[in-house]
Amino acid sequence: MADSDEDYIATDDEEIGAHNISKSGRHRGAGGAAATGGSGARSKNGSKPGGGAQKRERWEDIKRSWDNVVEGEDGSLSSTVAGLLEAGKRKRLLKDTTPLQRGIIRHLILILDLSSAMMEKDFRPTRYLLSLRYACDFVREYFEQNPISQLGVLGMRDGLAVRISDLSGNPVDHIEAIGKLRLDEGKGAPSLQNALEMSRAALFHAPSHGTREVVIVFGALLSSDPGDIHQTISHLVEDKIRVSVVGLSAQVAVCRELCKRTNAGDEGVYGVALDDKHFRELLLDTTIPPVTRSAKMSASSLLMMGFPSRMVEKTASLCACHSTLTKGGYLCSRCSTKVCALPMECPACGLTLILSTHLARSYHHLFPLKNWVEVPWKAASKSTHCYACQIPFPHPPAKPEELSAPAKTATGTSVSSRYACTICHNHFCIDCDVFCHETLYNCPACQSSVPKGRISNGARGRSDPMEVG
Repeated sequence: MADSDEDYIATDDEEIGAHNISKSGRHRGAGGAAATGGSGARSKNGSKPGGGAQKRERWEDIKRSWDNVVEGEDGSLSSTVAGLLEAGKRKRLLKDTTPLQRGIIRHLILILDLSSAMMEKDFRPTRYLLSLRYACDFVREYFEQNPISQLGVLGMRDGLAVRISDLSGNPVDHIEAIGKLRLDEGKGAPSLQNALEMSRAALFHAPSHGTREVVIVFGALLSSDPGDIHQTISHLVEDKIRVSVVGLSAQVAVCRELCKRTNAGDEGVYGVALDDKHFRELLLDTTIPPVTRSAKMSASSLLMMGFPSRMVEKTASLCACHSTLTKGGYLCSRCSTKVCALPMECPACGLTLILSTHLARSYHHLFPLKNWVEVPWKAASKSTHCYACQIPFPHPPAKPEELSAPAKTATGTSVSSRYACTICHNHFCIDCDVFCHETLYNCPACQSSVPKGRISNGARGRSDPMEVG
């Protein structure tokens, strides 16, 4: 079989549907396409010499990122590069901010494809190593966005399901278990049915007030299953387990049906990665809590939790969670059992132990901060510096025709580099816009000007008690 890394060489046999690949004597023509000195050479316009015009192949029309880079007025590329970076940040921020009821207490199983299909090199260095690196990023982001949730990791290899880490709320354990897989290589065929059945067993004891989810990183085009996978999909629907799939090769029919049936007909949870950046975006999108659809799940319920304080002992003692000697830890609010980290369920009485900061970090998903709007040049004279970081803004142009330019540019950024909060109408730079929407989840101007005793984040403007649904 010819090496897939070699260049495509057009020959006369192309007329009858035969495509040959040459491994030696390659050179590039003036048009940038691979060419040979024989009768199969192409001209600059993609047609054969002495023949009529021939339709170009789709892979010959490549869109390069550097084709969009143009020099600025000063002759440098700094302004263009800064504009592209700002456009990327702005695109990442523009998301739906409608307040919806979500399940903030999640129980999720991450399934990684460890088969031989993951050794392909279309994702550098390989699919296998890149998926492990992004899996570690997923674990960190998941617990950052869902600090009171649980996570487990499984793998698919040699037609079997392999348990990598058990369901727990400690991200360190999951990252260490995933890191050990770097010493191995992908082999065999994956088995979706075995992995889904093991996920069902792991999520069987998940409480009813939390969500049950499965996220699959699937790089193969087949599944070696011992039975009927459609029966497994029906069992997942009965158990109310939602499945999301991130594909690395192409769309697979059984994965599409799996996502559609377990997500009430929504096929948007199945995506195929175009490149490594898109792969990371698809995977990290699953860290946002899912929307509650059924009336039974959206019913409000009370959940008992404990909020222990950290204590430090003079002598080390065993913790009940890992049986390790530690001097610091937390005592259960109900039975005084010592645990070394939070959040966690008490090993003795089963009480959920968390910190108040964990609950506050989960709350922002229910009332997200509204997107800030672009400021046109006409309204830019209101501010000269960013309200938060005090970085200076560019001065308004002197030409009247430039003042009437629209607020949003072709790339989606603000023409004045200013973004205004829709509540307080203060102006911020793009970096503060990113920080407030992805880390702080609050508007600094709204928080500093709010009356005493009132809670507001620019989106809710009220102080309602939180209900766990």
